[in-house]
Amino acid sequence: MRCRLKDWIEKIENAQDLEEIEKIRIELFGKKGYFTQEFERLKTLPKEQKPIVAKELNSAKNALFEALQRKKDELLAKEIQRKLESEKIDVSLYSPHGYKGSLHPVQYTMDKIIEYFISLNYAIETGPLVEEDFYNFEALNLPKHHPARDMQDTFYFKDGKLLRTHTSPVQIRTMQHHKPPIRMISPGAVFRRDFDLTHTPMFHQVEGLVVDEAGKVSFANLKFILQDFLKYMFGDVEVRFRPSFFPFTEPSAEVDISCIFCEGEGCRVCSHTGWLEVLGCGMVDPNVFKAVGYENVSGYAFGLGVERFAMLLHRIGDLRSLFEGDLRLLEQFR
Repeated sequence: MRCRLKDWIEKIENAQDLEEIEKIRIELFGKKGYFTQEFERLKTLPKEQKPIVAKELNSAKNALFEALQRKKDELLAKEIQRKLESEKIDVSLYSPHGYKGSLHPVQYTMDKIIEYFISLNYAIETGPLVEEDFYNFEALNLPKHHPARDMQDTFYFKDGKLLRTHTSPVQIRTMQHHKPPIRMISPGAVFRRDFDLTHTPMFHQVEGLVVDEAGKVSFANLKFILQDFLKYMFGDVEVRFRPSFFPFTEPSAEVDISCIFCEGEGCRVCSHTGWLEVLGCGMVDPNVFKAVGYENVSGYAFGLGVERFAMLLHRIGDLRSLFEGDLRLLEQFR
């Protein structure tokens, strides 16, 4: 056994690569390997010899296993070093093929939206991603068991908190800490349990809120701002307002623009209607003002999905591609 052990160790030490080490491992420890056969042979030995031979086999097995592991680590280190040497780059060398980076389409779109509202003296407000039910639903006129809660499939935590489904909680927090007049937008990430061509579990919104004394803010003000904003984003497009329902605004409207792909003629993107839905808006419901202790005020609010705007601006067909980090897509926006 000792002589055979010496031969095996010598064979391991002379191995030139990881493939050879693997072959030796199979020869020794495989299903039909040396030690499998030797332990099977124990059954045929006299009873008094079995403990002695078994002890020798286990000792040799451990010694060879350690020798294999040492050699494997040594060869692996050499392989890594060889790759590092062959793939190293001299970063001090000048390259005429340098490329400048660019903003991600979502970040570019977010910045463009924010720039518009900053120019109108809107403040930028932020809030926590993990919210309480009061801020995400109840203060927005969505009490428990309200059917409209089903419109937003929510991620809940065991303690009752949740990942915010919109940035509207920021509006509630802002109104709690500031008195009117308020003119603000709340950009940020939101979360819903949805995933397909036009939905992802995490996406970005920009919501706006304007509040002032009763009578100083009207739906006409809201229409003017949104019409001007949408022309700023998409150029010379037609804008229309359709009556809709949102629990936190009354009256409410969904806003469409004439299709930027077919210029209103009708195509696959706009389902041959000539219109694309882009955002929702309305006058703030009195119950929302009541939840934050406001009296004798009026206001309007609106909200839009940043990814939706990015897809329209950059002609991107699948929302999920914005999150995949595919350089073939991103390099187009240098």
